[in-house]
Amino acid sequence: MSETPRPPFDEPEQAAPGSTQEMRTKPEHGEDSYRGSGRLAGKKAVITGGDSGIGRAVAIAYAREGADVLISYLNEHEDAEDTKRQIEAAGRQAVLFPGDISSADHCRALVATAVEAFGRIDILVNNAAHQMTFDTIEEIPDEEWDMTFRTNIHAMFYITKAAVAHMGQGGSIINTTSVNADSPTPQLLAYATTKGAIQNFTAGLAQLLAERGIRANCVAPGPIWTPLIPSTMPQDKVESFGEQVPMKRPGQPKELAPVYVMLASDEASYVSGATIAVTGGKPIL
Repeated sequence: MSETPRPPFDEPEQAAPGSTQEMRTKPEHGEDSYRGSGRLAGKKAVITGGDSGIGRAVAIAYAREGADVLISYLNEHEDAEDTKRQIEAAGRQAVLFPGDISSADHCRALVATAVEAFGRIDILVNNAAHQMTFDTIEEIPDEEWDMTFRTNIHAMFYITKAAVAHMGQGGSIINTTSVNADSPTPQLLAYATTKGAIQNFTAGLAQLLAERGIRANCVAPGPIWTPLIPSTMPQDKVESFGEQVPMKRPGQPKELAPVYVMLASDEASYVSGATIAVTGGKPIL
């Protein structure tokens, strides 16, 4: 494994939600390193926030493991096209679906598009998220609090509710929570609160869907180097990003992809209701 980037980072500020293209230190998604072995052969996957960051790494891994993939994203068209090229280079079908998942109608249209393209859904990865940094509770606008919940947890409910009708035995739902669900960063109050809700939602969902043979699990990343960081955090936090964990560096998106592959695969048939921490040594207990 090549030397992984460590702080300090000299990274220019971006407008949210950020673009991979504009990052000086590019995240590593496994483009040159991930090798598939057919673990998801023939499966049909939906990934929200699949244009960049963790979602892109998961999309690349899924395609190289044999899955067709629908990528949901907001408006980062250039990043999404790059991800699509990676999926198609692996010989799999890629469908792009831009738009705002905070709308319930958009979420239902997203699922309908996947079913029209693939006939069914085997894997649902609810990964898209919004965050913004505030030093005091008074600074958080009501609209910001509402948008964070609509994007991070309401959309997860809308998409999952629509998708389960098209999922059968062996289906897998994987929701991206965060180390913030267990150890909230106060400056990310709204984001951290939604991540706790996601973990609870997933735990209940796993029990609700068990009789249908559909599993639901969480992945809880620690600090991961993605466009969300320079577009939502102050410069001093970006410069030192990742120093707070025992490994003293941020994780790269490619370092999460194998966990999402495992949870989506048939080998994980008895894993449901779990939270898998990928945190650079920071424990979630």
